[in-house]
Formats: sequence, structure tokens, C-alpha cells
Amino acid sequence: MTVISASAVKDLREKTGVGMMECKKALADSGGDFEKAIDLLRQKGLATAAKKAGRTASEGMIGSYIHMNYKIGVMVEINCETDFVARTDDFRELVKDIAMHIAASNPTYLAREDVPQNVLEREKDIYRAQVTNKPPQVMEKIVEGKLDKFYTDTCLLDQIFVK
Repeated sequence: MTVISASAVKDLREKTGVGMMECKKALADSGGDFEKAIDLLRQKGLATAAKKAGRTASEGMIGSYIHMNYKIGVMVEINCETDFVARTDDFRELVKDIAMHIAASNPTYLAREDVPQNVLEREKDIYRAQVTNKPPQVMEKIVEGKLDKFYTDTCLLDQIFVK
């Protein structure tokens, strides 16, 4: 049986952010090997994440943002797993910030996957027409770069946070 020091547990906890008892167990299972303990925690984290994937986010709140001129307004619903989280000031601030971001940047889609294929094809055609004098391999790289810019402008998850 390997003796696990409190400082080793503390170091592992600081590096991984996992609870003390989990760190101690990982160090014991790995025979005191720090790197192996990290790998064990990561493997367990993947299993835990898979287990949590089926859980529903049934709590949360609806937040809104109305701009000063009363011409722009946004209402968002953000969900979480517990009402304890939904009642925290940090969660309320998150909801407010996301509503403000949406009002400022006006995204059309949530994620890249939500952009309809016909919209993507139309954008690609426009970009190809803009660079007709380039070789085909260069043209495709330019089109991909412009498409990334399109995603940054129209997809919420690709936008840079306004704050």
C-alpha cells in the first residue's frame, strides 16, 4: 500500500480541479504516480460526462435586455440542472450578458450546424464569384476563410463576446 501525502493530493487537486477524495483515490489507484492519476481522473471524467449527458436542464430563468432607445429588445431562456444554480447572482449575470450580446451582435443562428445548406451554398457561390481570378486551390482556401468570417458574424457560438 502506497502512502499518499496530503501535499500530493493538494497538488493534484490544484492541477485538475477535482475533489480531494477523488484525487486521493486516483493517487492510491495509480500507486502514487502523478501522471497516471491525472489519466485516471480524465478517464473517470469522461465517464462522468457521459453519465451527465442524459440529464435534463429543467431549471433556469428567462432574461431580457431592452436597449436605451427602446428599439431593440431581446428575451432569452437559459436552463441549468438545479434551481440552486439558477438563483445565483453569477447565473443571473450570465443571462443578462448573453441577452445584451445578442442585442449587440444580432446573430441569425445559434451554431454552425444550424445554418441551412442552401444558405451556405449561396454564400460559397458569392465568395467564389469574388475571387474568380485565383487558382482553384487558392480560391477554395479563400472561400473557407470568408465562410469562417460569415460564421463569426451570424452564429452566436462563433461570435466574440461583446463585453
